[in-house]
Amino acid sequence: MSRLATRRHDHAHTRPAAELETDPFVPIAEASRYAPPRATIDSDTSKSWLRRAMPIVKAHRGGFLTALSLSFFGLILQVQIPNLLNKAINNSIVFHTVPIHFYVEWILALGLTGGVAGYISRLAIYKTAYSIEFDLRNIIYEHLTKMSFSFYDKVQSGQLISRANSDIRSVQMYMTFAPLILLQCAIVFVAFGFMLSISVPLAFIALVTMPFVYFVSVQMRKSMFPVSWLIQARLAEVATIVDENVNGVRVVKSFAAEDQQLKDLARAATGVEWAYIKDADLRARFTPAVQNLPQLGLVLVLLFGGWMVLQGHLGLGAIVAFNSYLLMMQIPFTMLGMLIMMGQRAAASAERIYEILDERSEIVDKPGAIDLINCKGDVQFDHVDFGYPGGDRPRVLENFDLRLRRGETVALVGRTGSGKSTVARLLTRFYDVTGGSVKVDDHDVRDLTVASLRANIGIVLDEPFLFSVSIRENIAYGKPTATLEEIEAAAQAANAAKFIEELPQGYDTVVGERGYTLSGGQRQRIAIARTLLVNPPILVLDDATSAIDVHVEQQIHRSLSTLMQGRTTLIVAHRLSTISLADRVVLLDDGKIVADGRHSELLESSPLYAEVLARAAEEDGTELSRPPISGGAA
Repeated sequence: MSRLATRRHDHAHTRPAAELETDPFVPIAEASRYAPPRATIDSDTSKSWLRRAMPIVKAHRGGFLTALSLSFFGLILQVQIPNLLNKAINNSIVFHTVPIHFYVEWILALGLTGGVAGYISRLAIYKTAYSIEFDLRNIIYEHLTKMSFSFYDKVQSGQLISRANSDIRSVQMYMTFAPLILLQCAIVFVAFGFMLSISVPLAFIALVTMPFVYFVSVQMRKSMFPVSWLIQARLAEVATIVDENVNGVRVVKSFAAEDQQLKDLARAATGVEWAYIKDADLRARFTPAVQNLPQLGLVLVLLFGGWMVLQGHLGLGAIVAFNSYLLMMQIPFTMLGMLIMMGQRAAASAERIYEILDERSEIVDKPGAIDLINCKGDVQFDHVDFGYPGGDRPRVLENFDLRLRRGETVALVGRTGSGKSTVARLLTRFYDVTGGSVKVDDHDVRDLTVASLRANIGIVLDEPFLFSVSIRENIAYGKPTATLEEIEAAAQAANAAKFIEELPQGYDTVVGERGYTLSGGQRQRIAIARTLLVNPPILVLDDATSAIDVHVEQQIHRSLSTLMQGRTTLIVAHRLSTISLADRVVLLDDGKIVADGRHSELLESSPLYAEVLARAAEEDGTELSRPPISGGAA
């Protein structure tokens, strides 16, 4: 059963959030099946991107240590083999002092043991990698769920999708595999130690090219960072275009604008292509040098080592061992180029991710915020001023005063842009007022926890959004524990039961993207059912029946008029039939209330009210003189 439905409080309607540490307010009674991330990104922006990500790495140190330890153990076994070859050639082939099978058995045992260690190491590192990716993706998504509407007003969904997918993958790949690659590079030092044990002069000759490798690597890193950033940014641009075309496919097709959209995508894809080619050009310049400079050491070993063998200063097996060690050392330098490329791309991706995570939500629970419990439904807008953030945009509401008493139904009427929908958004605290206050049960909404406030307010928007799941799940979205009987009752109240039952799978029918497999009226009826199922004490209908034909609307209104009894309801309306549900009508113009009263009174006393209704009736193709359905506002 829902926490909202079962919670009782005998002494007060609210309680401090601090008192709820053991019993926090949970508006949706759905327990998560997934453990939360073990750690999060360090909020200190002065740190490097890698240091900020270290808490997540440390949270998975068990898998890391297992993988790195076994990988290092495998390396130790691997570097033993050239040394055994050296001894096998000298002792078994040249001098015949030790049987050859002795060294063969040792090499075979080392190879098998190293293979087992490598398998377990790779399994552990991949599990760790995907666990880190899981945590990163959940950290970003959790952060996005906390962001205010003003944040989404200025960002593109494609940018967010790109940062939550390809950018996360770049960061995860570097964070998990860079330590493993660096450990692989440690074979250079282990191999160099064995080379010193064989011949000190020849060991230093073999490494004479290493300073040049370091210099080229530094230049490669400096050159690739800006290109890596550009690649990720342009990939996000492509994702944005694709996302908008998929979501807006009906608009694109209705204007036959497919060619124009293809041009836009081709332009963005060309930008990605250029960036990738530039990245490939830089890698083509630097990677061969990083990979092949160590081979010069092999030439020097053959030259000077061969001379030492001919002079009797070095055994024949030593040349074979040195060659093997140099080949081992070449592999890390090959990976070093890849590591630099991964590092620059990860750094660019991390910065793009941090741009999102470092954004702070404007709508947050203030310290000491209280939960709204046993809401009565008394609502008051007290001298409210508001303007949407961004630039010099004008105020939408100015000195706005409105009182909705418990159980009262009030209709907001006004011309387009008068601020009707803004009133609903301020009540649910989608935005905060810039002046004055909005109160529920005499509590400023800024003093209440956001979760408890919105749990007590049901809102049906003029553009209903449905998820790509079954109709049953869409209706039960606000109350996942609802029974089928409760879902059917809500659908019946919203006059949606009939068309749902006629669908092939009934309530189990999966709707398409955003519910577009249904008509606009059907989507709105499901949205109304979704809100009615939660049974909130305060109800907001933001043009909720605008896409429903008049006959169906009348049937829904009969249900709504009964369900709204005892419930505080704010109706953003333009249809006379919807206005008729209200006890009182408020007329807005330029963000101010210019008239307040019953429908019949305003129709006689306010020419602007009559003009607004006449224009709405003309747009709907209905008659202004059509009598109201109920007597509430007549």
